[in-house]
Amino acid sequence: MVVLGIVIGVFALIVMFFMLPGSKTKREFEEKAETLIVHAQTSEEVFTLEDIAHLPLPVQRFFTYCNIIGKPKMSYMRASFKDVDFSLGRGKPTIKIDYTQYNGVKIPERLAYIDSSLYGIPFQGLDTYLLGKGSMKGVLAKSFTLFDQTGAFMDSACLVTILAESLFIPAVALQSYISWEDVDDTHAKATISYYGIECSGLFTFSNEGLMLSFTTNDRRATGMDGSSQAVPWTAMLSDYSLKNGVLLPTVLQAVWNYSEGDLLYFDGRNVEIEYFN
Repeated sequence: MVVLGIVIGVFALIVMFFMLPGSKTKREFEEKAETLIVHAQTSEEVFTLEDIAHLPLPVQRFFTYCNIIGKPKMSYMRASFKDVDFSLGRGKPTIKIDYTQYNGVKIPERLAYIDSSLYGIPFQGLDTYLLGKGSMKGVLAKSFTLFDQTGAFMDSACLVTILAESLFIPAVALQSYISWEDVDDTHAKATISYYGIECSGLFTFSNEGLMLSFTTNDRRATGMDGSSQAVPWTAMLSDYSLKNGVLLPTVLQAVWNYSEGDLLYFDGRNVEIEYFN
């Protein structure tokens, strides 16, 4: 009975630990978010037609159709996703995650925090791109690091993700570290260059000017076991709605375009986007 009591007591302590709201990973995310905000440079400027005159026509239509012209230029963005369907890989379970991200403007920086659970055990993730270095970390039970990916392929993956989201935060699309090329009436190619790294991808727009998708070959699919492989990647946006006078997407989906078939691994709906000037 004494042994049983000890086991029950230890189990109760573990459960209480899991239920505590804070964690080392979350604190790290919040500290890095403060760094990103400090790096952000406030601006009192607004978007003008002169700002977009050099852009390909589909991108210009995006700025005008989404009512961005005349709005204040943002210095950073915070986006929140609740109850995202997140696939752990082909043939593996799909879990629900909450996802919070910050993106800078003047300097290409990005942070994302994942809060979820695996079989009832807390699982948290942290994606960072600061000072040209990208990383992706997964932590189980608030203490055990499952993977911590760093290196050149993560630097490129994080940088091209910033490019994919550049029209999420339209001020990013106007920065000198992004260059644009005409393709046709509904497509434009963009290249992002920073810290000696260069990545590119293709944007697809509706006839009116809504951004529909971004596709690139400059990311690698990374598994929970830390393995990775080169796979085309697509981000898709839909269900635009007006917020503070600007048309913003409320659905973001991310797809790995495997040769054997697409894998929709991130299905985020009811996205909340906040801009800070």
